[in-house]
Amino acid sequence: MAARSSKSQVITALVTCPNRRVAEAIGRALVEERLAACANVVPGLTSIYRWQGRICRDAEVLVLLKTRRARFAALSRRVGELHPYSVPEIIALPVALGAATYLAWIAESTV
Repeated sequence: MAARSSKSQVITALVTCPNRRVAEAIGRALVEERLAACANVVPGLTSIYRWQGRICRDAEVLVLLKTRRARFAALSRRVGELHPYSVPEIIALPVALGAATYLAWIAESTV
C-alpha cells in the first residue's frame, strides 16, 4: 500500500438510494460524466433514521463512489439533481492509504 498522493486526494463518497435501479442510474451517470472513477452498488442496507419528527426504517441501497476531493462539489450537485430524495445522503470519507496504481487510476478517471 502506498500513501495517497496529495495531488489526487482520493475520497470515497457514500450515497444511499431507495432501490437498485436508482443507485445504478446515479452511479452510471457519475462515472460517464467523470465525476467518479467507480461506483459500487451495495444492496441489502437497512437504514434507521429520524425524519420529520418520527423514526423511520427503510430498505435502501448504498453507492460507494471513488473520486477526488476536487470533484466532490460537482458530484454532490449532480447527485442532488438525479436523486429522488429531497435530502439525499451525500457524504465523503478520505482515503488514507491505497495502492499507488489504483489511486492514480482514480485521479486519471476523474479529470
